[in-house]
Amino acid sequence: MALQHGKVKSVLSGDSLILTSVDNPNLERTISLAYCTSPHLKKDGDEQWAFDSRDALRKLVVGKVVQFRVLYQIPNTKREYGIVYFPDGRQLPDEMVSAGWLKLREDAGRKEDSPEALAVIDKLVNLEASARSEKKGLWQTEGGRIVVEHDMGDSDAFLETWKGKSVDGLVERVLSGDRMLVRLLISPTKHIQVMTLLAGIRAPATERVNPSNQQVQPAEPYGNEAKTYVETRLLQRNVKVDILGLSPQKQLVATVRHPKGSIALFLLEDGFARCTDFHSTLLGKDMAKLRAAEQKAQSEKRGLFKDHVAKSTGQVGTLEAQVTKIFSADTIFVRNRAGAEKRINLSSLRGPRQNEPAEAPFREEAKEFLRKRLIGKQIRLSIDGGRAAQGEYDAKEVATVTVGDKNIGLILVQEGWASVIRHKREDTDRAPNYDELLLAQEKAKEEKKGMWSGKPAKAKQYADVSESLAKAKMQIAGLQRQKKIPAVVDFVKGGGRFVVLIPRESIKLTLVLGGIRAPKSARNPTDKAEPFGKEAHELANARLNQRDVEVNIHDIDKAGGFIGELYIGGQSFAKVLVEEGLATVHEYSAEKSGNATELFAAEKRAKDARKHIWTNWDPSLDVTAEAEYSNGSKEEAVPTERSRDYRDVVVTNIDPETGKLNLQIVGTGTSALETLMSQFKSFHLNPTNNKPLSGAPKTGDYVAAKFSEDGQWYRARVRGNDRATQESDIVYIDYGNSEKVAWSKLRPLSQPQFSPQQLKPQAVNAILSFLQLPPSKDYLDDAIRYISEVTAFKNLVANVDYTDPKDGTLYVSLMYPDANKAKTAFDTINADVVSEGHAMVPTKLKPWERAYSDVLADLKKKETAASDAHLGMWEYGDLRDD
Repeated sequence: MALQHGKVKSVLSGDSLILTSVDNPNLERTISLAYCTSPHLKKDGDEQWAFDSRDALRKLVVGKVVQFRVLYQIPNTKREYGIVYFPDGRQLPDEMVSAGWLKLREDAGRKEDSPEALAVIDKLVNLEASARSEKKGLWQTEGGRIVVEHDMGDSDAFLETWKGKSVDGLVERVLSGDRMLVRLLISPTKHIQVMTLLAGIRAPATERVNPSNQQVQPAEPYGNEAKTYVETRLLQRNVKVDILGLSPQKQLVATVRHPKGSIALFLLEDGFARCTDFHSTLLGKDMAKLRAAEQKAQSEKRGLFKDHVAKSTGQVGTLEAQVTKIFSADTIFVRNRAGAEKRINLSSLRGPRQNEPAEAPFREEAKEFLRKRLIGKQIRLSIDGGRAAQGEYDAKEVATVTVGDKNIGLILVQEGWASVIRHKREDTDRAPNYDELLLAQEKAKEEKKGMWSGKPAKAKQYADVSESLAKAKMQIAGLQRQKKIPAVVDFVKGGGRFVVLIPRESIKLTLVLGGIRAPKSARNPTDKAEPFGKEAHELANARLNQRDVEVNIHDIDKAGGFIGELYIGGQSFAKVLVEEGLATVHEYSAEKSGNATELFAAEKRAKDARKHIWTNWDPSLDVTAEAEYSNGSKEEAVPTERSRDYRDVVVTNIDPETGKLNLQIVGTGTSALETLMSQFKSFHLNPTNNKPLSGAPKTGDYVAAKFSEDGQWYRARVRGNDRATQESDIVYIDYGNSEKVAWSKLRPLSQPQFSPQQLKPQAVNAILSFLQLPPSKDYLDDAIRYISEVTAFKNLVANVDYTDPKDGTLYVSLMYPDANKAKTAFDTINADVVSEGHAMVPTKLKPWERAYSDVLADLKKKETAASDAHLGMWEYGDLRDD
């Protein structure tokens, strides 16, 4: 019979081999070596020397092109027996018999009668006799027993023993390009056969038969080619198996290396597999090599990547920007050099998720971690991808953020404040250090960092002390005693109004900058901002939003807001606003805060530069009295004739905390009020008009309120709300007094005949001129009690000495209306208060007060007399000595 050619694909045992056609690898043929037999590998236990016999044949023939000749065939099984010839003249089965790994069959030669066959058998008999005498191969007296396990047993225990180690192996079977059966050569007497997945790649599926219906499922594109690629290179070859881990199905995940390197790399380079992210953490730094191999195949359009379209570089690039806002642990807002603001998502990262119970409690702590590192910082953005705006979805850009040489995304993952997104295969908008992020996440989980700690979140809970005036009053004393309190601006409401967090007190409050007035910005698109209100708001946002600052608290307003100073980088922000021409100085508040000189100087610079508010400023129209006051360093003001602006008034309220007055100016307004109140009383006595409020009142709303002392209804305005007790802090607009009233005792003031537009509020804010009331609470109470006794609900005459242009507050001198009391500059209730020791002359005078040196001199004499007599506040001497 003629010689034929074939390539040895594999060997079944020491006496049988599988050949494939040189021209068509899919054509296979099994040849058994003539007249010989060997021990066989069996599922229930190999025969002695079975593996060694097969291995000897494997090393001789696998992967080689040989010639063969079939000598005979078994009719029943169609099994072919023959001789195999090597190019160098050697042949099988001679080589195997000579080495002692084959022995002659017992029936060899019984049916053979040809001289050629008999000659072959005789030769083999002699070779076998020689091997037997030399105790070669099968003829050894000891050994040849190998325990073969067909699974790992306890897979976790196996991994604990072998993870990170390299084991000698032999590829027994290739199921697909990324999956094979490997014999691990644990020791000379123990082997383990395990299904092994190639780490870091996924090859397309091969053609297979569905066992349930025996239908053939076609291969995925390049699936069969990938399998053949691996078979040609690895089947029944010795390999090194680097054990890395287990799949979710408890299958071994490993790197399989033949002498030329990892087969996974070659599969990727030739386009027969894709990278998979699931094994990235197992491979560590080696994953980068696989990514590079895949990119090479993509660029050369090989195999699976023949239609690959490279990612557009239109969006990709780097830019410098400043972080303006931290939206969450994975989203920030930045402003570029052109002033444009955009939203950026950190590439491949996800902060703690709201809908994940184990992660949600860490959202604020993770956000704060990022805020401390990024807010206000100059960063470098490397844009990794994005999407255009679509319908209700805004445009989105993902980027890698670095500060200096530090990758912020990596730091977040390392500290356990972000998780890594598992991208879809086709999603190329990912971080360039994606594998490094996955590794960092696994390490953070192992070390139980951040949200992986399993411990309760440490994020602070802040109590809102500006929610009501009562809560603000409880905090004011403690805050006033502290200086430069560390704080964080949580929200910018306007140019001079902020929500501020004070971590060490665990409170948040509304802070109003003292000493200035910033123009109001629009709260929503339908509102209209005051001139330059938008600019002031934008400046505050840019400089302060989410920044670490320091605050000094001086006072509270009627709505529970805290009045004070705010410092950013050691600089007063009130001064910044004034200097930029985006705020004006509020004289009284500035003097009370003690920063009037600094603010007026800043305002002068803004005026001279004609900035913003002062664009059209005319110096000739400025009031000369705005010159800075001094402590006696300048000449005394020249006395001027006192202005005479007498008005009949009734004092309706005295603030028990400050001594400020509320007046009704007697005239047409009070007459109209009497008529209105008569109608108002009748209206609310009618049961049909007892409709309550439709919901919780809003701060600033006008309402009808039932006064607690007489049970009557009066016009009022809401200053604040306590939602816990369902009460409102209200001020009665026609009398000036205030109290807390339950929402059930409020009604809407929606009737046109009672509205403030029909009759303006009759209570006017007023302050007794030229007086400074005692700082001590006890003496202040005495002073207010005295003033109340001589003024409350009495018909008096007030001379309006000055009207504050900012808020309309009247500075008045009160006098009795009867003719026996002379209406002079000196005969006033103000002077009586000083004479009785209940007030003193201010040490720091307002500009308009300094013009009345004669009145001040008279009051100073009365103050000295009261002090000498130890009256009132002078009971124990001069308080100013303290």
